[in-house]
Amino acid sequence: MDLRGIYQSKLISAAAAADLVKSGDWIDYGVGASHPVAFDQALAARAEDLTNVQVRGAFSLWMPAIFQIENPGEHFGWNSWHYTAIDRRIMEMGCGFHSPMSFFELPRYYSENVEPISLAVCQVAPMDGDGFFSFGTSPAYQAAVFAQAQIKIVEINHNMPRTRGSGDVNLHISEVDYVIEGPNADIAEIESGSPDDVDRRVADFIVEEIPNGACLQLGIGRMPNAVGSLIADSDLKDLGIHTETYVNAIMDMTARGKINGLNKSIDRGRQVYSYVLGNRQLYDFVHENPDLMATTIEYSNNPSVIARLDNFISINNAVEIDLFGQVSAESNGLKQISGTGGFLGFVMGAYWSKGGKSIVCLASTYGSSQQRKSRIVSTLSEGTIVSGSRTLTQWVVTEYGKANLKGMSTWQRAEALIAMAHPDYRDDLIKDASRMGIWRRSNK
Repeated sequence: MDLRGIYQSKLISAAAAADLVKSGDWIDYGVGASHPVAFDQALAARAEDLTNVQVRGAFSLWMPAIFQIENPGEHFGWNSWHYTAIDRRIMEMGCGFHSPMSFFELPRYYSENVEPISLAVCQVAPMDGDGFFSFGTSPAYQAAVFAQAQIKIVEINHNMPRTRGSGDVNLHISEVDYVIEGPNADIAEIESGSPDDVDRRVADFIVEEIPNGACLQLGIGRMPNAVGSLIADSDLKDLGIHTETYVNAIMDMTARGKINGLNKSIDRGRQVYSYVLGNRQLYDFVHENPDLMATTIEYSNNPSVIARLDNFISINNAVEIDLFGQVSAESNGLKQISGTGGFLGFVMGAYWSKGGKSIVCLASTYGSSQQRKSRIVSTLSEGTIVSGSRTLTQWVVTEYGKANLKGMSTWQRAEALIAMAHPDYRDDLIKDASRMGIWRRSNK
């Protein structure tokens, strides 16, 4: 039977696919824009027949249909590797929980640690002439999911870009049990938002630390996007990309001729990533782009791989940092905001890189003018998750300055971080530092 015949033999309706689910099953929806649409709707329609169906996913970009039904918690549970506002809402509904992880380790979790997967399903690009489906925007850890799943289902979306790269970013028709031809929904988009004055001041400090020929990783959000915009307008040249998430700012830097990857010691000339998140223009840009190299997170986020890239500059947001240098990039007290994600792998790998720098950036405050709070705190509040221990923290940047904490004693760290705090909070931070025994009378 030829490839097309095999494909036709595996076609199934979304409703028939949902009928394969039993109470107590574990199902995996994949990550972000690859979450299924038709299957999810069909599973929601079966809710009254099911109890305790546990679903894994990450970085939800829309509310799954299974949580738009009445009393969803009686039928489904949501287990998210990385929160968005959608995942937080599911948690607040009482049927969602966070699954802690460090992203580069996640494929191993699937092979060694998690419960057996009854069924894996995600959106993919249409089958090519060689019988392969591309994981499109979300190759991050999909291969590991499908390798362990008892039933493997792909949902075709003709709007999904086909991305090129390592073998694990594709799935062959011979490895699939069933194919759903989906409704071809638009791929979920996200905009980083326009940077404000604080973002631009932080970006100015960061760009000063980037040499020509550096290899960059940009996190998600306005602040890293501001860095990308500033680089696009700068005199920097011959830059490389090795990142987890490919975002619009990297596309813009490429269009301005800043990226060629010629100084990369590995994957020379290729822009490495494991996940795409942006607008339709970005999805069109990555489609079949030979200069880009999609890969899995056990490669893109692996600190030992990152360390092989000289002058590696990692730029990531933080939610909060305390005077010891402990960084939370994912929670505020007991409120889970996102997840550890790639933070740990890039912080470690960047410092191990020859000439490399790990940069943690944050605005000095958050909230409205009446309820403004400092992001630089004396100690992390109760329940706040430490994404990066104090020994890992290198460069910290706010709109008031920057400092390299590596090698600093506790009083030096306190002094440097207080100097980067908003002026309105510095006196209180000094009092707290003194009480905690990390302040010298001779400090500035």
